Amino acid sequence: MAKTLKNWLIYTIHDRELKRSAQQYLGGRLLDIGCGDKPYKDLLAPYVTEHVGVDHADTQHDKSNIDLFGTAYEIPTEDDAFDSAICSAVLEHLEEPELAIRECYRVLRPSGVAIYTVPFIWHIHEAPRDFYRYSKYGLKYLFEKVGFEVLEINALSGFWVTFGQLFVYNLYRLNKGPLRWLRVIDILGVLVQLVAYGLDKIDKTEKWTWMYLAVVRK
Repeated sequence: MAKTLKNWLIYTIHDRELKRSAQQYLGGRLLDIGCGDKPYKDLLAPYVTEHVGVDHADTQHDKSNIDLFGTAYEIPTEDDAFDSAICSAVLEHLEEPELAIRECYRVLRPSGVAIYTVPFIWHIHEAPRDFYRYSKYGLKYLFEKVGFEVLEINALSGFWVTFGQLFVYNLYRLNKGPLRWLRVIDILGVLVQLVAYGLDKIDKTEKWTWMYLAVVRK
């Protein structure tokens, strides 16, 4: 999903935190698992020497950005082939997440780092391929079971951003007819997101986060 007026808040927070963690942890040859149209290519370019995207042949995204055609379960490359990896908002769409994490572990070199972003409280999306939501405890269990060392698991928001952003998504169900022509929902949505962002700065109750960012090392 592209960044639009109705979701600029979560994309701004997500990209800021991805950039922060990339500066600290990523480098060398990067594997982008479930890359789609490689939305983070420019953001990550200063920190890596090569950005290799893998996705399946039936993806709904622009295939011109895919370097390797495969799946999260079967990445067509040898062991220890990459220095780092990212997997953003993909794990919830995989029937067997543990197998996908094991495959990432296989293709990373020793001491290689992977960054995952994974939803916790979020609406159903890309149905019917939407299978799971993850707490930080579930993520820690899965990564350590596979053999990764967990370096960070950070909540990207508290209650207010999660509630505000979901409220805006729900508002857009009404974005038709005169409301659409007059941009009423667009304006209201931006205002709600601004208020939610401000309230989250004051009271960040992380147990209500919409998403976690996890950094793990082989």
